[in-house]
Amino acid sequence: MSEVFEGYERQYCELSANISRKCSPASLLDGEERKQQISELKVALDEADGLIRKMDLDARTLQPSVKAMLLAKLREYKSDLNNLKREVKRMSSPNANQASREELLEAGMADAHLASANQRERLAFSTERLNDSSERIKESRRTVLETEELGVSILQDLHQQRQTLLHSHDKLHGVDDAIDKSKKILTTMLRRITRNKWIIGAIIGALVFAIILVLYFKLS
Repeated sequence: MSEVFEGYERQYCELSANISRKCSPASLLDGEERKQQISELKVALDEADGLIRKMDLDARTLQPSVKAMLLAKLREYKSDLNNLKREVKRMSSPNANQASREELLEAGMADAHLASANQRERLAFSTERLNDSSERIKESRRTVLETEELGVSILQDLHQQRQTLLHSHDKLHGVDDAIDKSKKILTTMLRRITRNKWIIGAIIGALVFAIILVLYFKLS
């Protein structure tokens, strides 16, 4: 984009905003003050018109792609300037002051209706949000109650499992005692069997020795 065009555009935007800002207060003035204000606005409009012509000339010297974009922007500026010109022309008519007051009154009433509608809308929105919050609270309470019931059920199951484990532990303890007693009995029996084996061995040995002695004396 051309720097020259940007400079003209910046001046036009500032001037257009200034004109638009002065139109409403000027429409409420009377007599010479009104005429003077309208005269200043017309001078500003002529200056704005000159800036648009300069931007148009500069835009037509640029490349086609940039030119098309700037000319489209200029059409918007020209439409905006025409609206400002019609506003100032309307202010210059004899009945403009009364019309401005009526427009302001209508605008005030419209704003009041709009504010009332906005208040109703906000009230309805707040009521809806309150209802939603109440539903969420009810749902949360139901969830809490269900969770509490589930927790009680889990605690009961855990208690039953604990009792089962304790009972199983007692049974295992009794089995351990029985095993210990059986081991002691088996150990005692094993010791007795071993002792009996030694005794029988000794008896057999003594009998063999006696038989050998008898045979020896008979043969000798």
